[in-house]
Amino acid sequence: MFKLLKGGHCFSPDDIGKKDILVVGNTIYKVEDEIQPNGLWDIEILDCTGRIVCPALIDQHVHITGGGGEEGPISRVPEIAFGDIAMAGVGTVVGVLGVDSITRNISGLLAKARALEKEGISTYIYAGSYGVPTATLTGKAITDVSLIDKVIGIGEIAISDYRSSHASTEALRELAWEAKVGGMIGDKAGVMHIHVGDGREGLEPLLKLLAESEFPIDMFVPTHINRNKKLFEQAMEYVRNGGNIDLTAGEKTGKGYSVPDAVEILLKANLSTEKVTISSDGNGSMPLPDGSSGVGKVTQLYDDIRGCILDKKINTDLVLKMVTSNVAKVLKLYPQKGAINPGSDADILILNEGDLSINGFITRGKTIISNGNLVQKGKFEK
Repeated sequence: MFKLLKGGHCFSPDDIGKKDILVVGNTIYKVEDEIQPNGLWDIEILDCTGRIVCPALIDQHVHITGGGGEEGPISRVPEIAFGDIAMAGVGTVVGVLGVDSITRNISGLLAKARALEKEGISTYIYAGSYGVPTATLTGKAITDVSLIDKVIGIGEIAISDYRSSHASTEALRELAWEAKVGGMIGDKAGVMHIHVGDGREGLEPLLKLLAESEFPIDMFVPTHINRNKKLFEQAMEYVRNGGNIDLTAGEKTGKGYSVPDAVEILLKANLSTEKVTISSDGNGSMPLPDGSSGVGKVTQLYDDIRGCILDKKINTDLVLKMVTSNVAKVLKLYPQKGAINPGSDADILILNEGDLSINGFITRGKTIISNGNLVQKGKFEK
């Protein structure tokens, strides 16, 4: 019933120094300089001396039912396994469809999200796919967002991509209305998660939508914005104007910037990273330098934040915010998610100081990784 994490260097994700953390059930109960286990029964005490304790990561872009398919049936990526998510220290995922809404659908996405949550992590999904009109469960995206518990917004809607439906501004405006009003009715984030391709226009379709409407800029999350340098320049101006941007981990084509390089550029330009998030595009098709497609890995998200801290020497708290509290605030899950505060969900990552390897991982109070080993496996994993 009780877990007591003793003596870890705690990032809440702000650096709050050495703290003890008491978990009761699936919730963080206390965060104090020192907590004694006196009078507590059924308690597990974890010695976190010499370790960093922080919120579990939040990945807002994962193809949980698999992505790909652009090169025929053989290129379809299988659905993700629980262990692939857990070994990346990710405690919350948001599932997306992507380009293929023919052989995959929202009902399958919802079922997979429920299965992953049963296995131990928190899950949400977006209604929608690349094309407009977009994929839904009920026939209307606004109804999906309003009434289906796990549907947190609409995405990933594609712009500036030959695989998109080249939706008009009017069509994008209607989808944005469905996301926003559906979120209001359902008490959800109501975000519109936007896939930005390699096309010439870059962010222009989104900028035109904003210029011709009254929608708040913070309801939009354009992703893949580090995929090429011209797009990244647009994204930097978008951040200056108060917009959210989402970097994609694992950039390897050479046309864009890796996450560590992109974050370094943003900081050198004196841009705030409060509106910057990072996601993995896990189990989606990932462009490779030779023009072929590989498979995105959720673990690349963890690898890239380590690269930011260890290689680029970027402040640990700033980096952690981009994969914890910043994401939670965009999705309106903060401070239940993305924080180590009394009352927050007990989604906790324990890292070894030095190399930042994962020592322990707790989701909703349940131990998933202990001493670097996966101890809570998915139903179909051995």
